[in-house]
Formats: sequence, C-alpha cells, structure tokens
Amino acid sequence: MSIRFPLKACILMALGSAAFNAQAAEYEWTFQTSETSGEPQFEMKKAWADNVSKMSDGRIAIEILPVGAVVQANQTLQAVRSGILQGHMTDPSYFTGQNPAFGMMGNLVGAWSDPYDFLDYMNNAGGETLYNKLVEPYGLHLIGAAATGLESLPSSKPIHSIADMKGLKLRAPEGMVYNIFEKAGATPVNLPGSEVYTGLEKGVIDAADYTVFATNQAQGLHDFAPYPLYPGFHSLPMVAVSINNELWQSLPADLQAMLTTSVDALAYEMVAELKTRDLEAVRQARQNPDIEIIDLSQEERAKFRDIARKEWAEWAERNDITREYYDSVVAYLQAHNLLPAKDGNEATDTSS
Repeated sequence: MSIRFPLKACILMALGSAAFNAQAAEYEWTFQTSETSGEPQFEMKKAWADNVSKMSDGRIAIEILPVGAVVQANQTLQAVRSGILQGHMTDPSYFTGQNPAFGMMGNLVGAWSDPYDFLDYMNNAGGETLYNKLVEPYGLHLIGAAATGLESLPSSKPIHSIADMKGLKLRAPEGMVYNIFEKAGATPVNLPGSEVYTGLEKGVIDAADYTVFATNQAQGLHDFAPYPLYPGFHSLPMVAVSINNELWQSLPADLQAMLTTSVDALAYEMVAELKTRDLEAVRQARQNPDIEIIDLSQEERAKFRDIARKEWAEWAERNDITREYYDSVVAYLQAHNLLPAKDGNEATDTSS
C-alpha cells in the first residue's frame, strides 16, 4: 500500500533533506584561482570542485573564487599558510620574489613542447616531490600539478624571427619569463593579466605573454594583436593545486588519495579541453583575413631555446633547490630526447 503525504509535508521534507545535505560536508574549503570568473580555466576548476564533492560523497565542499576575490594573485601563498584560504590553484611564478625556485618550477620558459611531457615529469619523474620540498616549508602541500597548455603570443607586429623581438614592448610577468624575453631583445613590461587587453588596445604593449590561443581569441586580443604566434614555443605555466599542509596532514588517507586522483584527472582534462578549444579558435581565426597566424620556424625556436637554456643555468645557481630542479628537469628532457646537448652546455630544439 502506498502512503501519500500532503503537498506541504512533501515540501518540508524536501527542504529538510536539502538542508541536511548542505550541512553534510565534513570539510568546507575556499580555494582562490589565478583566473577571472568566466574564463575557461576558471570554469574547469569549478567543475573539479563539483567532482570532488561527488567523489567524496559530499564529505568535501570546495568554493572556487576568481583572482583577487580574497587576496591578490601574488598573496595566495601566505593566505593559504595562514588559513585565510584553504587552498589555491595558481601559477607558482607569482611567488618568484619569495624564492626563485617558484619561478623555475612555475614556468621553465622554453622547456616544454608538449604539456603531456610536463605532466609526465611532474607525476613520474620526481617533479611533484621536488615542488613539495619547496612549498611545504611555506605551510602548503601540492595535491597535484596541472598545466594550461602551450601559450600563444599575440602581437601587434609580425614576429618571424627572434631578431624581430628587438625593442618589442612585450607584457611578461616578473622573473624568468621577463628575463628571457629581455635577453631575446624584447622590452618586457610587467603588467597584470587583467590589463593585457587595454594595454594592447592603447599601445602600451605590442605583444603579450598571456595565455592560450582560444582565450586570447575569445577576449578579443587579436583585434589589436593580429599576428599571434602559434603553436606556442615559449611558455607552459604550471597550475599548482595546493592546500594548507596542516589541513592536508589531518585528512584521512582515503580523502588524500581521492583528492590526488581528482587533480590528476583535472590535469589531463584541462590539457585536452584547452587543445580542442585552441584548434577551433585557430580554425575561426584563419577565416579572418585581418589575422595572420605565425608558426615560428624550427631554427628560430632553437635560438629561443638556447637563450632560455642559458637563463636556466643562471637560475640554477641561486640556491640548492633551483640547482636540484635544474639537474632533474634537464636530465628528464635529455633522457626523452627533448633537449639534446650541444658542446656540453648548449641545446638545440628538435621537439617542437
């Protein structure tokens, strides 16, 4: 026999159930990202948080906030350490001023020709262990590393060679990226990502080390910088998905394992999704006669890699962990034929 409840009773039961479920999370965290709300990567990170809730059967609830929502992009390290935030999903290069190793690990400019190689290094060749060796004294733990994909380089002037970078006013973040472009002949300008559009529009900058082709296209950067360099050759930022270390250590092993698995899934989904978006954006851009997509030649890519390699070696001497990271990543690249040595110190690029 079925039992029928009055409509009012059903509504109260539903509301009670919803309230119970809302209160069921054992852990409620806030993570800040380095993207603005609505960017594809921001939406992917929100989807990751939803996935964590499902994978944990509602035990973990994570609120994902855009850049600047709580603190500035270069302040999330301290905010996570102090508990203002419980975690962040960001490019470690923002913290270069605190330790140069953040700049090296966050974006070893010119090193990676494929994001899957970077993820393999981080997951299987000691990269994540080294990053935790760096970050745990700051009170954080790396759950896992992700990557955005190779960035394009929107420019208002055609760049067919490294020589064409001479005098180019190029937006670049502080640290290794800035130094390498400066040595390549450009005139780097340190602007926040939120000012790239207006910087190109007003001519404050000629080009920008910013993000992937699809995002540049969607944000209208090619209206003012119609000579994008693609496929990317220079920049592959790491996305560090990190959590307060004391909080991490307090978690049961099953939740630690679940979170690690969730970030691994996010990493590969992000690369695949951004690649798909890039290909579609490139197809659309090629239909616009005002946009010229430039694929830098292998010879010019090799020149840039050589400039970058010299900068890596200089940064390697800054402290013990920069040296350890340099030795580790160069050994990986050479073992996988991604960085053949030349005269013991130089390198040519045959992988792009």
